[in-house]
Amino acid sequence: MKYQFVLSALFIIVSSCSRKSENLRSSFVIDESQSSIEWKGSAPDHFHTGAFSVSGQMHGDTNGNISDGKFNIPISSIKNYDLPDTIKPQLLDHLKGQDFFNIALYPNATFEIEQILPYSRPSKDTTHTIRGAFTMLGKTNIISFPAKIIFENGSIRTKATFNIDRLKWSMTSFSDPKGKLYILPEVEMKLDIKATRNEL
Repeated sequence: MKYQFVLSALFIIVSSCSRKSENLRSSFVIDESQSSIEWKGSAPDHFHTGAFSVSGQMHGDTNGNISDGKFNIPISSIKNYDLPDTIKPQLLDHLKGQDFFNIALYPNATFEIEQILPYSRPSKDTTHTIRGAFTMLGKTNIISFPAKIIFENGSIRTKATFNIDRLKWSMTSFSDPKGKLYILPEVEMKLDIKATRNEL
């Protein structure tokens, strides 16, 4: 009886340790070389596309269930995809200036995850809803968008496409529909972010 009791106690201890190890809190560091945030800004008759670099980390358990995280987006990393190299610097310099991102005062944008929930109607392209605080030009707004999150081989891949209204962050230049140059308020954002697990 005493022997069986010892074995039972050992089994409970081992099982408890195993459950704890399965749910260890982990950090997932963004792989900057394999991650980007693409943008598409549009006027009624044309558009431009490009991307930003992104860094940061997320926290969750060893099964890839994310609880929180924060991304940093250096505005100076902005790229353009659609213009010739001879014209590209003109657009990028304008976007970095006071009419748009004003990087002299606001060199970074950030996104802080507040909540990740299973999507109400999951599909092959959408598995979760991400909600968080997006800060740009010194102003913070809560945004929410559908995303596809895949956990595989210790890494999390997040893909999402959604729109933000630039006017909510006081980026109001060229927002008059009757003006000589009118740029639509909605900016399309496309996330492709890979984060790799590091045990805390």
